[in-house]
Amino acid sequence: MSSWSQAELRSIAENADLFVSPFREDGTTYGTPTQTWALVVDGDVYVRAANGQQSKWYQAAISQQAGRVRVAGKFYEVTFEPADSNVDTAVDAAYEEKYPGSSAVPIMQGAGPKSATVRISPR
Repeated sequence: MSSWSQAELRSIAENADLFVSPFREDGTTYGTPTQTWALVVDGDVYVRAANGQQSKWYQAAISQQAGRVRVAGKFYEVTFEPADSNVDTAVDAAYEEKYPGSSAVPIMQGAGPKSATVRISPR
């Protein structure tokens, strides 16, 4: 598995949005880009599905395990995997730090989105 470069991590950390496009069922066609809030925690990139595990993009990401993301106008080929629950507290804190005062932060820290935390790695 590849690692993000420091420049890539900085770009993800500094941009408010990251668009995920997991592969469709054919494994080659990218799905519709979905806006997410990406976080960098200990050198790894995480996103949560606001609608929890019922989210279509989350289901596609977990079943296909690959696709691409776009941040700051650049595309990256990536893998998707469910995050370990041991990062929940750090991800919660990263939401508060990156999006201070947003009314969406408590939503993203809720049980549904928390259960749909995805780790994104370059491939």
